[in-house]
Amino acid sequence: MTNLPPSSTLDIGRLSRLFDNMSECYKLFWFNAIVDEVSQGNQKITYDNLINDMIAEAWYMVSEYKLNLGPSDGLEFLIRYIQDAPDFSLKSSEKKTDIIYFLQTDATTDKTIQTQKRNLTLNVPYLLQAPFLDNLKGAKAWKGNQQTIADKINQNQRIIYYFTRIKGLESEIEITPDWFDYITKNQAILKGWIRYNMIEYLQRRNPNVPGIINKLEPPQARNLGKMQNYWKTVLAVEEVREIYGNNLITPKDLSIDHFVPWSYVTHDEFWNLSPTTKSVNSSKSNNLPIWERYFPKFSDLHYQAYEATWKHDKIHEAFEKCRKEHINSDDTYMKLYRQGLSKADFTGNLCEILYPVYQSAHTMGFKEWKYEE
Repeated sequence: MTNLPPSSTLDIGRLSRLFDNMSECYKLFWFNAIVDEVSQGNQKITYDNLINDMIAEAWYMVSEYKLNLGPSDGLEFLIRYIQDAPDFSLKSSEKKTDIIYFLQTDATTDKTIQTQKRNLTLNVPYLLQAPFLDNLKGAKAWKGNQQTIADKINQNQRIIYYFTRIKGLESEIEITPDWFDYITKNQAILKGWIRYNMIEYLQRRNPNVPGIINKLEPPQARNLGKMQNYWKTVLAVEEVREIYGNNLITPKDLSIDHFVPWSYVTHDEFWNLSPTTKSVNSSKSNNLPIWERYFPKFSDLHYQAYEATWKHDKIHEAFEKCRKEHINSDDTYMKLYRQGLSKADFTGNLCEILYPVYQSAHTMGFKEWKYEE
């Protein structure tokens, strides 16, 4: 866990309790948005700006990685609504700046988006500072409308921010000078602390999902150079057709496909990768190939490469270079790549490894897909 920097004037012990007893994710995203705004030099911040930052920060977790943010999470609902709305065209990997621009422009006329954004402000701006509020203890103390609660909070000393206006999404907070200086000075450490708590929270909500730590940011470019070289070496001695449209693959048009999308597995393991063409890979995008239709072809292609690997020295040499980066388990190597496997054994072992991963991704909401020419 990240230790928060001490302060001679601020109660860091109370700050450290900001995310205690958290049943929803809103506090994490709200405070993260505050740190983002302060890092840009903003001391007075509207609810609208903070909510926009929350949506953009959570965008990839929901749209790209299909993570569950909570049992009835309004932030998750809003992102799914925006992504599925036919009038909008935001990609799952959209840049954060473009998401915020959309929320500040096109989204302002959509009643559902504006209503859901306002709903996100009903509690978190006030409850976040609960550890600092000595005069709001117990459920009864929190009774009243937003203005009443804001007035009660404003009576406290040494809190992170005060409410200077309460008017829907135009409501405004002002970070106190000491906290503004503290956040500015320690923003990198605070972001690490938020990230630590975010990972813990998401792991609780998504216990069977791999690679949570890699699913807080937009997808990054990956280096599949050794895998590309391996398949080019295979192509030099074998005719290879991709599994979705039966198109002949050429070295010039070669693209590496993750059978179960990378955005679920967040790894580049050999057993989940196959060659395809650039156009087919683009068409498949972030979807799951229909298992019954494509796994037999996928397995046949891998067994074809497996046999070629043990038949041709150059292919075996390229495979060994791949092995260092793309086969990270000795048990997997013995099941799939040791010499002498029959096709039946190879197919059974590959299914045993890949199918549970496929099923888990399907359960998380990754859509099934088939190739359409």
